[in-house]
Amino acid sequence: MVQEGSLIPRFGRARRDPALAVLEGLHPLKHALRFGANVLEVVCDDPAELDRLAGLLAPDLRARLRAIARPVDPDVFAQLAPLAPSTGVLALAERRVVEVEPLLAAGQAAPVVLLEDPRDLGNVGACVRVAAAVLTTGSHDPWHPDALRGAAGLHYALPVARLPRLAMLDAAERPLLGIDPDGDPLIPAELPQRALLAFGSERYGLSHELTAKVDGRLSIPMRPGVSSLNLATSVAAVLFAWRLSARAAAPV
Repeated sequence: MVQEGSLIPRFGRARRDPALAVLEGLHPLKHALRFGANVLEVVCDDPAELDRLAGLLAPDLRARLRAIARPVDPDVFAQLAPLAPSTGVLALAERRVVEVEPLLAAGQAAPVVLLEDPRDLGNVGACVRVAAAVLTTGSHDPWHPDALRGAAGLHYALPVARLPRLAMLDAAERPLLGIDPDGDPLIPAELPQRALLAFGSERYGLSHELTAKVDGRLSIPMRPGVSSLNLATSVAAVLFAWRLSARAAAPV
């Protein structure tokens, strides 16, 4: 057993530490390991069950998990997160460091998703799962354990960070497109390869400040009578349209 007396405060502090990530469950942990995270601590409440699940869900990591996962008393494990993960494993890892300005200036032909003041951390995680890079504004931490759980730990596969100031967009070397129900119809073939795609909050949409900065506004086709789409659904729909456009533009 690990020294259990210090685990509860350690995991509690980690949830407030901007340099650390709390990985709740096997799926966030397996992707963190696969994509090179520096994992500092792995604890489980049932080593035999974790080994069984690893054999089913992450056989490539089974031996490594056997080596690094340490058992703790189930009563202690239950206190390490607000809701103990059903897969019976928790971990601490260093966050991936993301420099925002180079990301905005990067030349790769892939869009960056900007989520303005998202309110639902599960939505943030779902957006990470379909994106190539994600920036957020607002008070919520995009590396919150709930977002990491929603993303299944794929924060380690792509850049995910807060945008400190909207003013940084003024120097971005990417076309800034706002997704807005009142915008022009989205046409996949016309989506720029290196777009910065801005999505407003689930309740209020794009702010006036951000709308004033966009180079254009695009709308997602919706059924008559439907006023909006879920944030993660909107991001997935636009990125799928971009993927269709990218494939159509790719040389044969």
